[in-house]
Amino acid sequence: MYHKQKSPLYRSHGIYIPLSLYVGSGGTPGGCVPYFVPFRVKFDKVTMVLRILTYNEVKTKREGIFVMNKINLKSLLYLIIVPFLFAENPPSDKLKLMAVEKVDSQSKLIQEMVDMIFSFGELGFQEIETSNYLIGILEQNGFKVTRGISGIPTAWMAEWGKGKPVIALGSDIDGIPKSSQMPGVAYHKPIIEGAPGHGEGHNSGQAVIVAAAIAMKEIMINEKIKGTLKIWPGVAEELVATKAYFVRDGYFKDVDACIFTHVSSNLAVTHGQAGGNGLLSVEYSFKGKTAHSAGSPWRGKSALDAVELMNIGWNFRREHLRPPYRIHYIITDGGDQPNVVPRNASVWYYLRELDYEHIMELFDYSNDIAEGAAKMSGTELISTRILGSAWPRHFNEPIARAMYTNIKEVGLPVWDKNDQALAKAVQKEAGNKEIKGLPTELDSLRGPVSSKNNWGGGSDDIGDISWTVPTVTLRFPSNIPGLPGHNWLNGISMATPIAHKGAVAGAKVTAMTLVDLFTDKGLVKDAKKYFKNQTKETKYQPMIRKTDKPAIELNEEIMRNYRDEMKKFYYDPSKYDTYLDQLGITYPTIKKK
Repeated sequence: MYHKQKSPLYRSHGIYIPLSLYVGSGGTPGGCVPYFVPFRVKFDKVTMVLRILTYNEVKTKREGIFVMNKINLKSLLYLIIVPFLFAENPPSDKLKLMAVEKVDSQSKLIQEMVDMIFSFGELGFQEIETSNYLIGILEQNGFKVTRGISGIPTAWMAEWGKGKPVIALGSDIDGIPKSSQMPGVAYHKPIIEGAPGHGEGHNSGQAVIVAAAIAMKEIMINEKIKGTLKIWPGVAEELVATKAYFVRDGYFKDVDACIFTHVSSNLAVTHGQAGGNGLLSVEYSFKGKTAHSAGSPWRGKSALDAVELMNIGWNFRREHLRPPYRIHYIITDGGDQPNVVPRNASVWYYLRELDYEHIMELFDYSNDIAEGAAKMSGTELISTRILGSAWPRHFNEPIARAMYTNIKEVGLPVWDKNDQALAKAVQKEAGNKEIKGLPTELDSLRGPVSSKNNWGGGSDDIGDISWTVPTVTLRFPSNIPGLPGHNWLNGISMATPIAHKGAVAGAKVTAMTLVDLFTDKGLVKDAKKYFKNQTKETKYQPMIRKTDKPAIELNEEIMRNYRDEMKKFYYDPSKYDTYLDQLGITYPTIKKK
């Protein structure tokens, strides 16, 4: 009587193979008390000798291996044939184990990267410290970095390797205005009142991809695997203001696939058309004529009147738009002082819809309303400036399925009682009805969101890249579920063990998926086939115009006002183990009942 059971992967001096054998030992009629015996195999493809190491030979290595008396012949043949077939190309399971080990060995670096970028807290287009820090790490690890791509001072492209496939890795780096917050403190306690911070969690994504890329680079060197790694930052993502320029300027023309990462509260990936909207970001500027607001207002022409009339026009137009649309605005220039009729005024709009055609339709409406406002106020529409754009996102199914297999292998981090206590306290502080803490079960692999079920929402300019090359977004669990987003609440976990554990898990999944992409030619082929079908009817057209340039001056004044004070709180890993230690925060710090 024999018993069949599977074992994990066992190491040999040559290769790794999964073992599954019928094994018996003497002692009962017919052969044995059934049990499974894992063992090691060494295969010499030159002499074609299969050697089974006995218990006594490996006992000194403290591997729990038992003496085998009988081996099923089919299993023996399996052991002979499989190593021979795969001897030239090490199994991806072996490489994935190596990738996970290499990410684990970088857990301290991941923690430091997450904490360091959190402490910088820089806004879009002004990520000076963040970019210099990341470039330094990449150059130390052998990557060649091209700075200032697409005319953006804080943008760059790092590259290592040679030949195909070319796999790009990206993640955003910018923060949120007025979201400064002490990490690990479950109530509002700014580091600096009114200063920017990481109220979205973009401080964590680069740690994920950099650690994964370093791990994959070492594997490629050791295993002599050909291919090229590229790493890039999502500069000014909160302004959706750069990725379309990266595409327009050809930085993805030779890329075979792209892995993007974004902070979340679970470990997840989707495929097909994503939920949410695409958008166009536009600033309208009007010019009038100054006059004394009390002495001779009839001699002036108010540009601010034009802005207000434009806003009124849009607010009446809303009733007649499709439900998925989103339109919001701020007045960026409303004049100088009340007693002077404003000569200049500007208003900044986000125009969101489900697809390119409807987004551009909103743009046409907006231009008509702006021109009408200028006529009604007797002013001149002097500028229609596109500040950013984002195509609706569409993610690659073959890569997503491969990634989800890796997600299931890695699983969610093990949250301890302190992690859960912080999460529940923050959810309570946010006013949530349900206080569930951090998730303990993985999300399912979700497919396309149909237009009938998509009621609109947020946007991300990774959409432009997803319509240029096969792309997926890995969401990794460094934040707390049930929070409003773009808020100081979302920054609370982002330099704590929650963020550190989530980033390590994300890096493992990313590294394992890189192994798939660099060793499985069929996956890259399937990804391109899917992408060809994706773009068969819908063709990418940039929303930015040939004359548009990145708005690199945005947020400059805000950062100038706060940077000197923020520098006092930059993380110093040479003196403190974590940023929590540097700030003197007890983890977690929760309101006393």
